Amino acid sequence: MYKDLFPINWSDFHFLRPQFLWLLVPVVVLMLISLLSMQQEVKWKKIIAPHLRPYVISKGSNGVKIFMHIVLLLAFTSGILGLSGPTWKKIEVPGQKLETPMVVLLDLSQSMMAEDMQPNRLERAKFKIKDLIKYNPRARMALIGFAGTAHTIVPLTKDYEIINSHIEGLKPSTMPFPGSDLEAALTLGDSLTKVTKAPGTIVIFSDDFQESQRDLLSNFVKNSKNRLVILPMNTPGGSEVPSVNGKGVIRSKDGKAVRSYLDATLMASLNGIDGITVQQLTLDDSDVELIAKDISKNLEFTEKNEEKDDDWRDVGLLFIIPMAVLLLLWFRKGWVLYSLAFLLLVSCNDSSSSSFSDLWYTKDYQGQRLSDKGDYKDAAEAYTDPLRKGVAYFKAEEYEDAINAFSKDTSAMGSYNLGLAYFKNGDYAAAQIAFNMAVEKDPSLEIAKTNQQKLMQVLPEEDKMSVENAEESNGEQNAENTQNSGPEDLSGGGQEATKEDMKKQRQEETVNSNVHKGKELDEVPDDVQASIQQTDTQILMRKVDDDPTLFLQRKFKYQVKKYNIKPRSNEQAW
Repeated sequence: MYKDLFPINWSDFHFLRPQFLWLLVPVVVLMLISLLSMQQEVKWKKIIAPHLRPYVISKGSNGVKIFMHIVLLLAFTSGILGLSGPTWKKIEVPGQKLETPMVVLLDLSQSMMAEDMQPNRLERAKFKIKDLIKYNPRARMALIGFAGTAHTIVPLTKDYEIINSHIEGLKPSTMPFPGSDLEAALTLGDSLTKVTKAPGTIVIFSDDFQESQRDLLSNFVKNSKNRLVILPMNTPGGSEVPSVNGKGVIRSKDGKAVRSYLDATLMASLNGIDGITVQQLTLDDSDVELIAKDISKNLEFTEKNEEKDDDWRDVGLLFIIPMAVLLLLWFRKGWVLYSLAFLLLVSCNDSSSSSFSDLWYTKDYQGQRLSDKGDYKDAAEAYTDPLRKGVAYFKAEEYEDAINAFSKDTSAMGSYNLGLAYFKNGDYAAAQIAFNMAVEKDPSLEIAKTNQQKLMQVLPEEDKMSVENAEESNGEQNAENTQNSGPEDLSGGGQEATKEDMKKQRQEETVNSNVHKGKELDEVPDDVQASIQQTDTQILMRKVDDDPTLFLQRKFKYQVKKYNIKPRSNEQAW
């Protein structure tokens, strides 16, 4: 445990709690008083006859007494030094924040419904994304869906379960426009990763890569800090693209059935570009396993802004051990009680090392004491119970940490509190899912049912959504696609939104920011009640439909109208 501490680096040597060094003053004073009392005792001993002294007063030699005083002085000095927290080396894993982003671009165009892969390309892509999550790349992950336009489905998050819950119902009809605008998806994906300076990875699950897109992808990796990983979701043999209504296939102007296939030559050319990796599709999950391992090997962390004492390894225990040994040697009548009183005083001090506090208080009790003082963040770090830890993080307004804590609580109330944390963090769709889970686990949990019924207050309803009191009219038709001048243009759809619009959209969709917040009925209660049902005055939300896909459809329609997003002209609507 301590073998890597030596030799001591004296240039870095310091005390974490130097204020306890002042205890050396009273210890030295007490030792001096005790030694002086021994001298005074010698003076009046001379009054007694020498032959009677051994039987009347003297018990042991003065040399032994002085030796025991020195032992006691060394013991207390060792204990005080240990209490002061000597250190000269930082801990191996300081408090860090994960910075590496990973964005998954999922093609939701009609060609992804082709069945050269069973059951179809889109379902196979969903399986691959789930397998990617299973291998835990450990990076912060976002999910973007694109067709004629590109939209954020899940912003950057460390909770992969949110992504799992959203991909199941995705289909081409979820998107507001048909087509396949890869450029718009790359622009939006790159915008999401700009919340950090760390380079990231953009993983593309798509089909129908055209020669015209080679320059697009090449220029992207040249001008971006991110690298691209392409997992083509089609086969060299290809397949005819089914029609939107499921009857027949899509046909070109000349009446021929549109066929989508993998261009192996183009894929090999893309794989040769620095910054682009084309991962060969496999029947098992070895392809996404390689992607996950490659991402996890290149993670980047940054240390937290505030410098904390626990960034340094506290080696005070090395001094406490000899103190205990010396006190065992110094076994004198009365002084053992004084030593125990000293240890008790030290252990009850709130500022003392955690090892002493742990001797007398449980972690949860220590956390409760900190919470009573209003130190909610420190209390959360002390708690071991996930429910109490989540409540403390919630009070400290550390909602992402609260989400992580509540996720470990499998009770119905834990799911309810998880919904509150998601709501306060701005992820209303995830909040709705958490409330649904709470009701499923405990149908008698009325507060969760009520919140379900009120969630619609802040979510779109019948093509309406309140974002800063914004409203839109019903019944407006989607913009119609126009055709290109010639059939050779196979570049897919697009959109006219500028990069500035994308940045603005990204800022409203980041998981740590506002994700299209609507007007709330009431404030989220400051004190999350983990086991007591809340009153109607603390209810937060109205109900949304259980299917997240319907929410995404309305969300995307709202974005199209708010940002005036239109797909680029494209005669290949698939």
